[in-house]
Amino acid sequence: MNSSSRQRRLTAAALTVLAVAASATACGSGSGGTGSNAADSGTYTVWDPYPQFDKSSAWAKLLDACGTEAGVKIKRTAFDTSDLSNKALLAAQQDNSADVLIVDNPVVSTLAEAGVLTTTDDNKLDTSKVDPNLLAAGQSDGKTYGTPIGANTLALYYNKEVLKEAGVEIASVKDWKSLTAALEKVKKAGKKGITFSATGTEEGSFQFLPWFWGSGAKLTELDSPQAVSALSLWKDWLDQGYAPNSVINNTQTTSWQEFASGDYAFAENGTWQLANAAKAGFDYGVLPIPGADGGNAAAPTGGEFVTLPAQGDTGRYATSQKLVTCLTSTENLYDTDTTLSYVAPTGEVQDKQVAANAGLKAWVDAVKAAKGRTSDDLGTEYPRISEQMWKAVQSALSGSTSPKDALTAARSAVK
Repeated sequence: MNSSSRQRRLTAAALTVLAVAASATACGSGSGGTGSNAADSGTYTVWDPYPQFDKSSAWAKLLDACGTEAGVKIKRTAFDTSDLSNKALLAAQQDNSADVLIVDNPVVSTLAEAGVLTTTDDNKLDTSKVDPNLLAAGQSDGKTYGTPIGANTLALYYNKEVLKEAGVEIASVKDWKSLTAALEKVKKAGKKGITFSATGTEEGSFQFLPWFWGSGAKLTELDSPQAVSALSLWKDWLDQGYAPNSVINNTQTTSWQEFASGDYAFAENGTWQLANAAKAGFDYGVLPIPGADGGNAAAPTGGEFVTLPAQGDTGRYATSQKLVTCLTSTENLYDTDTTLSYVAPTGEVQDKQVAANAGLKAWVDAVKAAKGRTSDDLGTEYPRISEQMWKAVQSALSGSTSPKDALTAARSAVK
């Protein structure tokens, strides 16, 4: 497309990027930087959302090593997640994009629609080994934009001692009915049932999605009977005292703090809590979130995609592709995903992770059942749907409206 029409598309997409990016959990602040046009031909720029890793980190050293392998120098700039999205848009408007851009997976479809990213057809990036459900988060209109560097998702942590005191065998928890029965036993034993985050932000939608999808509901039909059953499940847990009223305001951090007290049987949370779980002081296990009628529910995927932005000088793509291939090689993915507490996006590396740590098996199973929030070609529609979803959850759990009326209002608002 010509530069003026592209600029109009980028400008129109900016508000959507802001909406998606603002909902992401920030890691910290990064410094500014310049795109590829500011670098000499032997220097390639990489922008990432990992400001927690400095020049001495294994991540920074890996980038340099991949640059050396490709015969170029790497100029890396780390940004806060939301800041990175905005910088990527601005750089694209100026035809000054980074050579390699690593972004939160819900942002990929928005940047792609804005014309910021190249497709794998353009850049020849091989994604054949990536699990299809994880790759779907970076696909739009039948095209693929980049490859995942790793994934995290949600599952149920459980306190083995609390369940033992309540007479609950974890093997019996296979669906919603058996999980609710377990919560009832826990309450009768004088302990607390389950905690999660239902806050009025993307975190609330993120945590509700496994139950929503686990019911068989679709994001395009927020008020379906299946969707109502999912929200009714959460509401009933609050009404029965199986979940605390604090979930309405809980973030994923504060709900974890409740579980870490040792009083709760279950907590819905992610792989990023593994280090804290090891310090909790009690024996815990992990169970994939069950579907309404059994099996593992699809939980939303977190994690980043490694993408190649559109460049005025298309001759740079070949080297950029070499850099991404190096970063996402089997050997390097294992080390990187271990550092980030991610599950790898390929079966080969997942097997290697489980061989090194059998405790990751439940997380690998959860990731294999996971689903991208923008999958099903929702793309830039997802932020609007998500906002109405978390508002419906808040309304129903607070008792303002019934689950059915809350979701009916949500679907009307999306339309």
